[in-house]
Formats: sequence, structure tokens, C-alpha cells
Amino acid sequence: MDLNNKIKEIIVVEGKNDTNTLQTYFQCDTIETGGDQVNETTLQRVKYAQEKRGVIIFTDPDTPGEHIRRQINEYVPGCKNAFIDKKKARTEKKVGVEHASKEDLWDSLMNCVTFINQQESLSFDEFIDLGLMGNSQKRFKVCELFHIGPCNGKTCFKRLNGMNVSKQEIEEKLNESANRNN
Repeated sequence: MDLNNKIKEIIVVEGKNDTNTLQTYFQCDTIETGGDQVNETTLQRVKYAQEKRGVIIFTDPDTPGEHIRRQINEYVPGCKNAFIDKKKARTEKKVGVEHASKEDLWDSLMNCVTFINQQESLSFDEFIDLGLMGNSQKRFKVCELFHIGPCNGKTCFKRLNGMNVSKQEIEEKLNESANRNN
């Protein structure tokens, strides 16, 4: 895909700087949350946008960004989620979508995930057996392979289940990754 393509969905970002950066690189429309306390009016706009064009939630890779993402996903199910690694979206003092490169932003937007609420595809025992609870390095690798953003054990477990990922799929991706790196 060409980096200059118009993005069909409306991208939910935290603020004007995120909008300016994205619109510098891509043809896109945004909804700005204006901070980590998402109000009812903004949630209604996101809900309407999801019905009409679809939504990509693209918040900063920090605690307030995750709080906003969680609020919107709970209120408006079925949104796409784009994640960017903190290392790719930071300056010396700040972290945020507006600090990422065009290529890293595009990669994040092209690897969106959608969380669905359904039966558990991965049991917590399987999650522990995979070593994802006590091994943050391995868990972050799985987060990277499934494009769900780095997260703690509980959130990783929820996101993998929200994407209907099985133990077998995780093992396959880890093996493929290990084989590529050898």
C-alpha cells in the first residue's frame, strides 16, 4: 500500500499535535479526545463515526493513552486499535503519537487489531504455561508479534482473548520468530 493513501476510518487521537502529525503524512480525519477524561459528547461522536466510517483508536503509548483506549473500546465495541511502541514515539522528555516517524505511524495503522467479546480462546493456565505471566521479555515479544502494544500480564491476556488468539497460534508465532532470528 502507498503511504499517501487516504485512510477510510476516522482516527481517534488525544490532541491537536497528533492530528497535525497524522495529517502531515496521510489523508485522514481525526477526533481529538482532548485529554484522558473522555466526555459523553466525544464518546457519542466516536460511536457515530464507527457506524458511518469505522474508527481506529490511536492513543499515546502511556497510561493516559491506555485509559482513553479502554474507555472508548468499552463504550464503542468493534473499533480498530493501532499501537505504537514507546521507543518509536518519544523525544527525550515526552512520549506520544506526534513524535513518531511517518513509516512507524503507517506500520501501526496497517497492523490494527480489533477486540471482540466472546468465549475465552486462551485459558489463564495456558497463558501461564506459555511463560507470559512471569516473563515480561517473552510477553512483550508476543505483544509485538500480535500488534497489541506492550502491556502487563492481565492486559495481555485480555487482549489476546479479545482477538480470539489460541495457545497454538502463540506458539506458532513464537517459533516463526525464533526461526527468522536464527
